[in-house]
Amino acid sequence: MKLYKNFNISKNHKRSIILIGNFDGVHTGHQKLFKLANTYKKKFNLNIGVLTFEPMPKMFFNKNIKNFRISSISQKNIILKSLGVDFIITKRFDKKFSKIKSEFFIKEILSKKLEVKYIFVSNNFKFGNKREGDVNQLIKNEKIYNYKIIKPLPLILSQKVISSTYIRSLLERGNLKKTNKLLRRNWSIEGIVQKGRQQGKKIGFPTCNIDIKDYVIAMPGVYAVKVKQKSSNKPLKAIANLGYRPTFDQKKILLEVHIFNFSGNLYNKYLSIEFIKFIRKEKKFKNVNQLRKQIQSDLKVAIKS
Repeated sequence: MKLYKNFNISKNHKRSIILIGNFDGVHTGHQKLFKLANTYKKKFNLNIGVLTFEPMPKMFFNKNIKNFRISSISQKNIILKSLGVDFIITKRFDKKFSKIKSEFFIKEILSKKLEVKYIFVSNNFKFGNKREGDVNQLIKNEKIYNYKIIKPLPLILSQKVISSTYIRSLLERGNLKKTNKLLRRNWSIEGIVQKGRQQGKKIGFPTCNIDIKDYVIAMPGVYAVKVKQKSSNKPLKAIANLGYRPTFDQKKILLEVHIFNFSGNLYNKYLSIEFIKFIRKEKKFKNVNQLRKQIQSDLKVAIKS
């Protein structure tokens, strides 16, 4: 799979199927879209490309949005590759790009640069300066620029439209079981192990501290997790606390992971933390002994998960 950072794509990737969007989380709704795109790929012998933007436009326009992502860029790219995507254009979304006219985007980028044949977009897709462009404008230009718009219906389960917004709300409410079902995999956070305040070590449960950066903040609490190192595919069972450690007056959200029966130095190592089961909400304890007892209880639940 080829990765591009601009619209200067190779000749063999022109005249392709292009899916435009953030595809954050690449959930079952997105997966339905790519399944349909693959039928076009086989029928017309075309490549599948994704056009996405970094930072996400919503995060660009609202600087107050910090913790938003369901998946990192690298996670997203790996999943997209598994869904039959041949190339990804990750365009930097900046002030200059946000000001281009919708007509320019269609004529100069989609038509001249990409020579796109099929464009898959959601019905609420907006583009161009001040979001002036929409799906109707794309459809009106089909014959002029020789492309075809495909507007797949959203995936609806139990009267709910499956979207990235919905997945985020599930995570924030602690509904990990449903989240993982709608992702068709375990939700995971990737990051580098950092040196912490050594509080876990002091109470007998040494942890790997991971900065969650701009991942969405799931319900603060205790989770059964699996840990993977880049150098090994073998997952290690662990327990994690995602939260503010109210017993220790921690102000910053932190992911702390205690790996069962593990000895070794993981500082500065890149880990993937798969969230398996939500055990309980985070709470403040009167003292360290109470916290230690609760952790011992949590460990029993986590080790069985």
